[in-house]
This record gives sequence, structure tokens and C-alpha cells, in this order.
Amino acid sequence: MKTIVIYSSANRHGNTATVSENYVSQHEGADSVYLDELVIHDYSYDHRHKEDDFRRIFLQVLQYDHVVFSSPVYWYAVTPRMKAFFDRITEFMDDDALKASLRQLRGKRFSILTNSISSAAPAPMLEMMIKTCEYLGMKEQAHQHFQFPVSI
Repeated sequence: MKTIVIYSSANRHGNTATVSENYVSQHEGADSVYLDELVIHDYSYDHRHKEDDFRRIFLQVLQYDHVVFSSPVYWYAVTPRMKAFFDRITEFMDDDALKASLRQLRGKRFSILTNSISSAAPAPMLEMMIKTCEYLGMKEQAHQHFQFPVSI
């Protein structure tokens, strides 16, 4: 199964990067994309951000069978960049020329990697990702949460 890990965190070399890269190294042939190195604007109703990195990355993601979303917990939610990535999927629903591409998600697998100082990820965070992916026709494979101590 061809796998890609999409991860986001303000700390390029922090816990989320460690979790994500460990996942990639344990799954032969897996690839990763660090969203915070890319330009991904917020969703706009008039689709004015066609030239940023989102569409290129999203079309790349469609080439995989298994998509792993990895994010630390930011105030009971995913990072802003990860949320923008999820929100921008709406463009593929709004644009008739892109809808066929979006349908390629149907039947693909998704997993979620989260981390925080808590022993579990908050339900609202997981629900946003799970419900969105299920709406798109994807099937949940796994969720793993990693607890890390507070660093000062």
C-alpha cells in the first residue's frame, strides 16, 4: 500500500516531525510532506489562491492509497496549516473541473497521528478529521496518539 504522511507543526524538528518520520521509516516506500514549508492559503469562495502549493500537493496525495495526517494538538484542534489543507479540499467540491479528481479519494485509507502533553487527543480534533475523510469516501485505518512531557 502506497502511503504518504502529511504533517504540520510550528516546530520543524519537534515531536510531530519525530512521530511522522518514524512512521515513514517503518513503512517501506512511504513518503512525507511537511505542510509548514509550503504556501497554503486559507480557503476563499472565489478560489483566488490557485497558484499556491495546495492544488499541486493535493493532486500528488491522490496518487497514494493511504494518507496519514499528523498534527500536534493546538488548542483542541489541528495546526492552522493542517486546517487550511482540509478547508481547501472544498475547492475540489466547488469546481466542476476538479470534482473528478476529488472522487479519487473514495476507498482510500486514512490514519491519524496526534501528539500532546495529554494522554489522548481531544474528540473534536479527531472528529473533524474523521468526519471530513469519511464524507470524502475514505476509510479509517488507525489513530495513534503520542504523549510527550512538557518541555520548558
